[in-house]
Amino acid sequence: MLQQRIITGVLLAIFFLVVVFLLPLSWMACVFAGVAVLGVWEWTGLSGIKVPWVRWLYAAALIPGLGALWLLCDLGGQSSRVQVQPWLGLACVFWSLALFLIKYYPSSAELWRFDVLRVLMGWLILGATWLALVFLRTMPNGGLLVLLLLILVAAADIGAYFIGRRFGVHKLVPAVSPGKTWEGLWGGVLAVFVITVIVFQNLPPTLAHLRMASVLLLAFAVAGASVVGDLTVSMLKREAGVKDTSHLLPGHGGVMDRIDSICGAAPIFALGLILMSY
Repeated sequence: MLQQRIITGVLLAIFFLVVVFLLPLSWMACVFAGVAVLGVWEWTGLSGIKVPWVRWLYAAALIPGLGALWLLCDLGGQSSRVQVQPWLGLACVFWSLALFLIKYYPSSAELWRFDVLRVLMGWLILGATWLALVFLRTMPNGGLLVLLLLILVAAADIGAYFIGRRFGVHKLVPAVSPGKTWEGLWGGVLAVFVITVIVFQNLPPTLAHLRMASVLLLAFAVAGASVVGDLTVSMLKREAGVKDTSHLLPGHGGVMDRIDSICGAAPIFALGLILMSY
């Protein structure tokens, strides 16, 4: 099982690097759109929809929405930050609401325990993630920014795992994810702090206008959002009574099991860079 997990993880890393650094923007957008469709398909399963063709219909319905975002935000040309910002802001509002839903679960489930509403949540989450990643790629050093996002999310996850496993005592949200602790959360924040300081010390001269305090604030927001993304999917899985979102990725579960943290972090990271006038 561990060997299978490692092999799948390496293949996913290679896939990501090829897509982000070697493919043209439009091709990258198409590949990530395919990943988003698979994510929505898994999400429909968590939403209580069991009929296969209905699940695929909901998933395919995301494609016109992504096409509309591509055109509205002019992502294939000189994409305007003014055009992208409201959509990223909407996603950030949703994640703020998700934090409330997580805190008060299972009572909060009465607000979203409807199949169609849960599917709409999936469309919003995956659509905003796709938009954030594609927009990041259009920015100066876009590939490196996407990679940095992934490194920050990974650092938060790895730091939380090891510190939580060694020192974790106080449960974070036991009703949603009994294994997560406050100690693990702060371990993840510490790991993100270290990565951010290293990155800041090696910024190119063109980014000398960025302040350490602003960069750290954004990094901590990304770390927190990644946890919220993870917990949101955990909440849906607990409601659906499943351990993994699917079995598409051997040793890792489903697509959403791998990108849940990225879904929370990507819009915050992209919007933060806009507000910092990167």
